[in-house]
Amino acid sequence: MAEKITLDAQARTVTGKKVGALRRAGLVPAVVYGSKIAAFNVQIPYRELQATLYKAGGTQLINISVDGKVTPVLAREVQRSVLRSEIMHVDFLAVDLTQTIRAEVSVHFTGEPAAVKSGAGVLDTLVQTLVIEALPADLINRIEVDVTDLKNFNDAIHVRDLKLGSKVVVIADPDEMLVRISAPEVQVEAVEGEVISAEPEVILKGKIEEEGEE
Repeated sequence: MAEKITLDAQARTVTGKKVGALRRAGLVPAVVYGSKIAAFNVQIPYRELQATLYKAGGTQLINISVDGKVTPVLAREVQRSVLRSEIMHVDFLAVDLTQTIRAEVSVHFTGEPAAVKSGAGVLDTLVQTLVIEALPADLINRIEVDVTDLKNFNDAIHVRDLKLGSKVVVIADPDEMLVRISAPEVQVEAVEGEVISAEPEVILKGKIEEEGEE
């Protein structure tokens, strides 16, 4: 069972541009919302909030305590400053502990197949995240996939091979391939002798969203 995480917060009356004074005092404005509660504003000491978010991520329950009243939540949106990546605002989703919820979690591959270690093969990872469904208390923050037993070319692991127990369901086609052993990448010669890859280069781009206020 996951460790219980409690975060003490204070009710917040300051909103809009005035929250800058809170930040200068070491407090972070946040909001708690949900389908079965009326949204309410809180303020949380920066260091305690930072440590809690690092520990819980977006899938572990956090019990926010305001004047002795505890609300189970998940961190849903963390707004950060562009230049220093400081936490500026957090949205917390209040959850019903009796209702399942879906979350996107990262997939981590562990181990090293012999074919890869010898250089005879290449580990081809095909997914980075998967969507799971579970009760809030049973959510996991990542899926571990051990690839050590992949020995031959075209050996693969599919969604159906995952062993996550009965409390966690992966929302994906059971036949979806997660990882496989493939032949080393083919290199071809360009007309003027430049060595180029047979596969197109993939350039990953991200964007930084401007912060908002609540």
